Amino acid sequence: MRLRCLAILAVMTVSITATGCGGGGAKVQSEITTTTKGQQLLDLKKAFDSGAMNAKEYEEQRKKVLED
Repeated sequence: MRLRCLAILAVMTVSITATGCGGGGAKVQSEITTTTKGQQLLDLKKAFDSGAMNAKEYEEQRKKVLED
């Protein structure tokens, strides 16, 4: 019985602690990309070849990648 009470107390303590360090409800999100220019160009070519973009869109996006 005593072990059960300790287990319940431990769960309650963890629950209270976990909810208390929520940071006020603020959501923080970050994104890191490590795509190389070569990979971006390959992806663009693949999209163009599949018909997902036309030649004008492909050239515009390709130029943007090469300028960066």
